[in-house]
Amino acid sequence: MNRQHQVVLSLGSNQGNRLENIQICISLIHKTIGTVIRVSKIYETPSWGFDSDAFYNCALLLHTSLSAEKVLSKILEAEKQLGRIRNGQLGYQARIIDIDIISFDELVLETETLHIPHPQMQNRLFVLLPMQDLNYDWLHPKTQKPIAALIKETDDQSDCKIVGTLEAPLENFNIQNFNYIAIEGNIGAGKTTLSKKIAEDFNAKLVLERFADNPFLPKFYKDQNRYAFPLEMSFLADRYQQLSDDLAQFELFKDFIVADYHIFKSLIFAKVTLGEEEYRLYKTMFDIIKKEMPKPDLYVYLYQKPERLLHQIKQRGRAYEQEIPAEYLEKINQGYLDYIKTQTDLNILTIDVSEMDFVNNQEDYIRILEKINSKI
Repeated sequence: MNRQHQVVLSLGSNQGNRLENIQICISLIHKTIGTVIRVSKIYETPSWGFDSDAFYNCALLLHTSLSAEKVLSKILEAEKQLGRIRNGQLGYQARIIDIDIISFDELVLETETLHIPHPQMQNRLFVLLPMQDLNYDWLHPKTQKPIAALIKETDDQSDCKIVGTLEAPLENFNIQNFNYIAIEGNIGAGKTTLSKKIAEDFNAKLVLERFADNPFLPKFYKDQNRYAFPLEMSFLADRYQQLSDDLAQFELFKDFIVADYHIFKSLIFAKVTLGEEEYRLYKTMFDIIKKEMPKPDLYVYLYQKPERLLHQIKQRGRAYEQEIPAEYLEKINQGYLDYIKTQTDLNILTIDVSEMDFVNNQEDYIRILEKINSKI
């Protein structure tokens, strides 16, 4: 998974309970479009471009994997769900809720339905002032000017008064109270994707396994008997070196750490791939190494059925993985489950993600965050 998009949305309401409308809207966006990272103060501002009741306005910073077009589609669905009726009348109108895309990364986009950045943003204090609250290091991609400069230069002299503050939905989670989370799972279960999302959303230090650099991996999938032992030994050495270096550095500064593997992964895979004598030798080395490894505050295991794993392995398209049999994946699944049963002093969370899509379905991702948060 590539980095998530950083999107700024502007919200406004001038009908009914304006504050409640905006609060409900933020919650809906967080559950259906992307992770709401920050929310600005609430501003009361006069209607802009027409005579009507004053608006409540705010801005929010969103992380999402969706395209700009998909975000727009979901925004229109959210507005409709919250009671906005678009009647086709020209010009500005009073509305129960209004959601505008202000920026989408550093993208410049001009289509029939989308104009990014918002073409009027530099002319509207009710957009600029809330956006400044987000402390988002962003330059207008056309002018290369920061928000502070746009505020200084705007001709808009509207009276925009701060009338309240709002919490970002992410503030309801205390996941960063864990010093170190290890997210594990079978090949193709999504552990790296989930680790990246959590690290981005909670500003965590990310530790990713360096599997792509292992020269034995493609050879192993062609001839498992011959290359199993050198593969597992090289993985063990590399994991030990990486975790020792990274975790020692991060713990020194008491950072929140998310890793997409833990050293115990080595033993689980080795038990499946190695013969009896090789495994005994391997375990001797492993037992020496594991004593020096810090224990994660939370060990998350993502369980997925082999048929779904095979589908996701095919989707990501690594040539050397395409011949992995379902039987091998089932053995790895069972190896994890057997290992988990023996761990009495480890804080373990097992999540069945066989029916989840936490990349494209925001509700699935929030459900996972809630499960992790419950283990604090």
